[in-house]
Amino acid sequence: MSRVVVVVGATSGIGRATARAFAERGDRLVLAARASTTLAEVRGECAAVDVLTVPTDVTEPGALDALVDAALERFGRVDVWVHTAAVMAYGRFDELPGRVFDQVVRTDLLGTAESVRVALRHFRAAGAGTVILTGSLLGHITAPYMSAYVASKWGIQGLVRTVQQELRDSPEIRLCLVNPGSVDTPVYQQAANYLGRVGRPPPPVTSPQRVARAIVDCVDRPRREVSVGRLNVVLRAGFTVLPGVYDVLVGPLMRAAGLSGRPVAAHDGSVFAPNPCGEAVRGGHLPDLRKIVFGPVSVVGAALRRRFG
Repeated sequence: MSRVVVVVGATSGIGRATARAFAERGDRLVLAARASTTLAEVRGECAAVDVLTVPTDVTEPGALDALVDAALERFGRVDVWVHTAAVMAYGRFDELPGRVFDQVVRTDLLGTAESVRVALRHFRAAGAGTVILTGSLLGHITAPYMSAYVASKWGIQGLVRTVQQELRDSPEIRLCLVNPGSVDTPVYQQAANYLGRVGRPPPPVTSPQRVARAIVDCVDRPRREVSVGRLNVVLRAGFTVLPGVYDVLVGPLMRAAGLSGRPVAAHDGSVFAPNPCGEAVRGGHLPDLRKIVFGPVSVVGAALRRRFG
C-alpha cells in the first residue's frame, strides 16, 4: 500500500526533488508551499500519483492545521511528514534589517517547530508516523553574513534532539533530521541580500536529488540524523577542535567561495513573499563552482600566512 506523504516547501530545491522522489515510489502526495502557480507545476511533474496541493505559508497562524485537515479529508491519513521550507538572508548582522532577520527565523525555525507540533499531534493520535526535517551543516558550524539562517538551523538542531528524547516512549513515531552541506538549489539567488554580492553555495556542492534520496531512505530506515555532504564531518571537526583556526579561515573562504562577484542592490528576496519565477529544483551552481574549486585553496594559504607567518 502506498504511503500518504506531506511535503512542506514542495515548489523548489530539496522539497521539489523530494516530491518527485516520493512520486516515483508511487506514494500519494500532499504538497504545500506559498506559490499556488508553482504548486500546479509540481503537481504536473508528479502526475503519475494522486496529488493534493495546498497553498500554505508556514508563518500564518493555523496554516499547518489547515494543511493536515485537508490531507485527512482527501486521503484519510498521513504516514510521513517532510518539512523543507526555508528562506535565507545575506548581510552583516548589524546591517541586516531586523524585520528580515525576524522573518527568516519565523519561517525557518518557528515554522519548522509548528510543522513538527502539528505532525506529532496527528501521529500521536494515529499511533505511528515519520517526521523528516531538513536541517543544515550550518546547524553545527557557523559562517559569516548568514546570521538569521545559522541561528535558525542551530535552533532546529536543539529542537530535534529534545523532541527525539521526548519520543522515547513512542517508538512507532520517528523524527529524523537530514543535514545537507552545500546544495545546488535556487535558495541562494532567492535570498534577501544586504551584503552587496550575490550568494552561492561553497564547494563541494551536492545535488538536491541526492538529499531527496536521503529523505526518502529515512522512511524505510529511520535515523536520528543523516549528514549529506563530503566535507561535513571535516568542517564540523575543524569548528569544534580548532576553533581559532576555523575562525581565521571561514571569513576569507566565505568571501571567496560563498559569494559571487556579481553586485546586487539591497532587497528582501523571497523572505516575505514567494518568487515563482525563481523556483526550480536546481540553482545552476554546480558548473560554475567546479571552475573555482582551486580558488579557496589559495585563499586558505594566504589566510594562514597572515595569521601564522
